[in-house]
Amino acid sequence: MALEILGDPRLENVQWRDLCDLGPLEVVYEVAIYLPWLIASFVFAHFAFASHIAWIVPALASSFMFFLCGLRQVHNAFHYAVGVSPGSHEVLMFILSPLMMSAMHAVQWNHLRHHRHCMDEEDVEAMSARMPGWKALITGPQFPIRLHHAALTMARPHIKRFIVFELIAIAAMLVLAFGVFDEAWLRYHVIAMTTGQCFSAFFAVWTVHHDCDRSHFIARTLRNDVKSFVSYNMFYHVEHHLFPAVPTCHLPELSKRLDGVAPELRSKNVW
Repeated sequence: MALEILGDPRLENVQWRDLCDLGPLEVVYEVAIYLPWLIASFVFAHFAFASHIAWIVPALASSFMFFLCGLRQVHNAFHYAVGVSPGSHEVLMFILSPLMMSAMHAVQWNHLRHHRHCMDEEDVEAMSARMPGWKALITGPQFPIRLHHAALTMARPHIKRFIVFELIAIAAMLVLAFGVFDEAWLRYHVIAMTTGQCFSAFFAVWTVHHDCDRSHFIARTLRNDVKSFVSYNMFYHVEHHLFPAVPTCHLPELSKRLDGVAPELRSKNVW
């Protein structure tokens, strides 16, 4: 029994195609969504190391929000749902690769495979979903390594080329941070993003898939406006699996429509 919910006839009654369209202002927002947090993290980190270490608290908070918004943008880019041209989606993934210290085309390859093989043995991305939470945390550093290894081993040649160029960009970021520029804020950013990648198995995967099944309740979701606002709508995950072409900004509306035909799917909440 696997992913029967995808063939549930009730889903045919959910209107979703209109939600795939983004207006001009929405496109601008989606493309620039992480920039304020990235700039804030740089500024606060500079103050922390040049003036007073107390600035490290807002620096860390800003880095966390940049990582979250970066995930939102690349997640939409994985499904070509940012509202820009196909080639521009590739560029967005390339830009965020050194900024987030992970080859985003490798993550994309695993993510699309995750949609096809949700939580089975071939699903590398969901390795942590099949573990207890504590184990998902402590094995987190293995997660980015396994993603990159799987993509470099099994992806098609043109995807591998993207990944290689992104790994070169990441290596260049490391050289700039630790061998060229004597800037503590830049070294801080590289370390913070690398650490974030080690926690993504827990926060980006385990939280939305733990204790789910492979037939009906394949993912978790959220039904709290405040929690959805502070998490940038990133936890409407069952909605995303059922209708992956819908961009994140329209998932709250999609959740309302889904509740009308399959209300039981909202029972498994993320937090």
